[in-house]
Amino acid sequence: MNVVPLTIAISLCLVFTFVIFFLREQRSGRVSGAEHDSLLPLADETRAASVHPAPAHDAAHAHDYAGACGCHDGSRPPCAGCLRARA
Repeated sequence: MNVVPLTIAISLCLVFTFVIFFLREQRSGRVSGAEHDSLLPLADETRAASVHPAPAHDAAHAHDYAGACGCHDGSRPPCAGCLRARA
């Protein structure tokens, strides 16, 4: 059996498939690149963090006026003592 016509037929099928998928992707009008698409799996983690934020301090949190409670540097939400001081 001659291999050259079989190879050409398979190559033409692959080219035709590529052209169809390429045109379909271009027609979808999606504006994103490979860098954006590679970060899509991380979008679920970001969304989950915004839906379930870290728990806030409890009311029994001892406020340290030297700023060691974490409220002043922004690493934690304001504690009860800071909220009372603002009011």
